[in-house]
Amino acid sequence: MPQQDNALVRSDGESSLPPRSLGDLLQRIADVASERDEVYFATIMAALGTRSFGPVVLLIGVILVSPLSGIPGLPTTMAAALLLVSLQLVLGRESFWLPRFLTNRHIPSDRLLKGLRWLERPARFVDWWLRPRFCVLASKRGAVAIAAICILLALIMPVLELVPFSTTAVGVAVAAFGLALVALDGLFVMLGVFYLLLVAGLAVSGFAAG
Repeated sequence: MPQQDNALVRSDGESSLPPRSLGDLLQRIADVASERDEVYFATIMAALGTRSFGPVVLLIGVILVSPLSGIPGLPTTMAAALLLVSLQLVLGRESFWLPRFLTNRHIPSDRLLKGLRWLERPARFVDWWLRPRFCVLASKRGAVAIAAICILLALIMPVLELVPFSTTAVGVAVAAFGLALVALDGLFVMLGVFYLLLVAGLAVSGFAAG
């Protein structure tokens, strides 16, 4: 897994520098997981920083795309987290707060590390494509628009959990938006929106055919 840059850490233990790539995010989570038997969502949030919308969205997307999405109740937990941070961004908050019932959710470190290893190769491929472009789409106004889309996605995810691993489809778009924000890569915003339109079109076509 790629080595992370030396992130500054504030006195409260929270990273002051947000991750700038998928590999960086995975490495930070792996560092946290390797030091304990169980990893709390609050601990991961502290490692990534709670003052940047992009890393939080990317984290949620990565969890939904990984095999961890098969843990019962975890997709709904991620939907609640995505809904709350997206609402706070729209309301203009500078840092994000989550209730204790979300931050106290934890995952066995061995299961988390297994999921991270599964993502290593895709992360290297994705990071090779990441670069700042079409930055206006990932700027402050773009982030608000992305947050509005994420609110809608968060509202439908609990229903999708009734079908095992179906939330992975939503996770792909959420991860794309998170990548766009952490790397200021507007191309990933366009890819995420196109992907959602494609999935929605296929779903409508399948429903009409049935």
